[in-house]
Amino acid sequence: MSEQEQMKLDMVKNLALLLMDDNPQLSIEQALATVINSDTYQRLQRDATGLYYQSPRYVYSFLDSELKTGCIK
Repeated sequence: MSEQEQMKLDMVKNLALLLMDDNPQLSIEQALATVINSDTYQRLQRDATGLYYQSPRYVYSFLDSELKTGCIK
């Protein structure tokens, strides 16, 4: 596994944990499914965006906005 792939996996885990912090009723499975089915996840997977190099809180702000508004701002 490359370093980039590991960083992306870590980011997904951290996003799911942050989502659970904001929504305590979510299970880890629900949080992971939410992250993986998001546009934010799709952007995270593209190397050109460099999102996997950012802090989890920064990337979470995109996910949170997407979940609240239906689009990434």
